[in-house]
Amino acid sequence: MSITTVGIIGAGTMGNGIAQACAVSGIDVVMVDVSDAAVHKGVATVAASLDRLIKKDKCTEADKAAALARIKGSTSYDDLKAAQIVIEAATENHELKLKILKQVDALVAPGVIIASNTSSISITKLAAATGRAERFIGMHFFNPVPMMALVEIIRGLQTSDATHAAVKDLAERLGKTPITVKNAPGFVVNRILVPMINEAFFVLAEGLATPEDIDAGMKLGCNQPIGPLALADMVGLDVCLAVMDVYLAEFGDSKYRACPLLKEYVAAGRLGRKTGRGVYQY
Repeated sequence: MSITTVGIIGAGTMGNGIAQACAVSGIDVVMVDVSDAAVHKGVATVAASLDRLIKKDKCTEADKAAALARIKGSTSYDDLKAAQIVIEAATENHELKLKILKQVDALVAPGVIIASNTSSISITKLAAATGRAERFIGMHFFNPVPMMALVEIIRGLQTSDATHAAVKDLAERLGKTPITVKNAPGFVVNRILVPMINEAFFVLAEGLATPEDIDAGMKLGCNQPIGPLALADMVGLDVCLAVMDVYLAEFGDSKYRACPLLKEYVAAGRLGRKTGRGVYQY
């Protein structure tokens, strides 16, 4: 399958990042969101991102103009009919995603691939809400999309080899490095990452070291660009807690129990950067 146009549902952080990655790679984009304001904000974010690349001499004004010309913003799902693949990048809400996917499935041609950018919801479960489980797949980008090389490609139980091959090829055309993952809670990266963050909270709760020293230890000892507690503040402590709760429910294994200190911070409204305070003060 030759993919020349990508449909994207959601013009937020992930959606506009995927749109930028596609547009700079010469692929046309239809980016849909619920309001004109959301669509305009998404396109403006791409423009600002390209401006930053121009200042770093990684992009020219002509490149920026060409990329923006490839992005069509819309509030109508009808415009998705032009796409060979539609990537759902809406908020991480199960019911919302099911509603969107059913709508798209009923609208686009039978041969169109539908992908979800979900970071935690079962691809098999989402695929079952459509009439094209063999042409449904997970395509999990990482934030910030234009900078991060990884894409997790998640096969649901019924995802076909042809669908997997087409999506792997698309990821590579975007300059990304795809890894193929079976469907399971958290896939690969978050399955390892979030329990590591949770363990950092146990270390903090036990008073083994200060937050600064815990983060310095992981940065300098494991060559991580950011420590786990600072990363938790960036991701959102409520998000980390929700993910741990999903793992505990899905796996039924006590090793996924959330640290009581993490729960305490969330209960206090200390959610990280977005509230001005988490482990650290902002």
